[in-house]
Amino acid sequence: MSPRAREIIRLLADGKPCSGETIAARVGISRAAVWKILHQLDAEFGLGIESVRGQGYRLPEPIELLSLDAIEAQLDAASRQRISVLEILDQIDSTNAYLLAPGRRTALSAASSSCDLSTSLVADAGEICLAEQQSAGRGRLGRRWVSPFGRNIYLSILWHYPLAPAQLGGLSLACGVAVVQALDALGVKGVGLKWPNDVHWQRRKLAGLLLEVAGEAQGPSLVVVGVGLNLRLLTEEARLIDQPWVDLCEVCGDLVPGRNALAAALIDSLTATLSRYTDAGLAPFLEDWRRFDAYQGEPVSLLNGQQRIQGRYCGIDAQGNLLLETDAGRRTFAAGEVSLRPRGNEPRPTAVASGYDDS
Repeated sequence: MSPRAREIIRLLADGKPCSGETIAARVGISRAAVWKILHQLDAEFGLGIESVRGQGYRLPEPIELLSLDAIEAQLDAASRQRISVLEILDQIDSTNAYLLAPGRRTALSAASSSCDLSTSLVADAGEICLAEQQSAGRGRLGRRWVSPFGRNIYLSILWHYPLAPAQLGGLSLACGVAVVQALDALGVKGVGLKWPNDVHWQRRKLAGLLLEVAGEAQGPSLVVVGVGLNLRLLTEEARLIDQPWVDLCEVCGDLVPGRNALAAALIDSLTATLSRYTDAGLAPFLEDWRRFDAYQGEPVSLLNGQQRIQGRYCGIDAQGNLLLETDAGRRTFAAGEVSLRPRGNEPRPTAVASGYDDS
């Protein structure tokens, strides 16, 4: 996105009409050029820019653009020591795929803004990118994550470990705890976890995670943690979601946190968790995971390979595996797709054993 296009979006970000004359004067271009850029923005990013007779142009909803300065200002000192690169991209296929792409470090996207914190701070292992929009946001099993421009959080963190990939099995649960703790710190109440890391509010999905791990059999490894968090979804966008969902605007009402505050809180909490996991593993996070467990004792259905198993959900063991009480006794599962049985006439929420998918 060009600097002029970004400045135009900033002028419209409050959702109030702004005249073409005002935009032209502020950006330093002609009114015809303003009209051209607005149509390009609409086509490329699906902003839904409206023309209001006698008043100018406006966005259908206010948006808060992500800002490196605003996010960095809200990071705690410890987080800054754990980050080497922080980037914001206007549009990308997938933030996870971007961080995993070969050659990324030698050719940063021309469409992105970036801040290399390692120039002034001691870097640990964290490389972070956020995007205003994803064109191919994804979750486990290739499910789509609905990713409109400028309204939700799409965040990925690349982290290096000396550990073997097999030793990172509990990291998915630990990161789920980190997301709930970040929301709780911002005053978002009533949020819980669905095994292993879906974030729910009143039986609807608010956020999800996708962890992708690569490495040598005996280590070292790298992991990318992707987080998708619903902040504000319009009805037309939400119809593409095939499971019960909720956004922070509904959860928090007028007290909804801003996008930059959310991004900073998530970075603080997730980088602290990723760092601690190196030496401590899942153990320090088990108590909190169980405290946030939203579905203890409920009847569920588990799809494991080609087999569907009915039972009562009994929480997790010390390794983060699902415990299921079945007709054949208590069984343990390391992976699978879990569905809650609906209460009355409510839709059935489905959770996947890892992955952010709607999203």
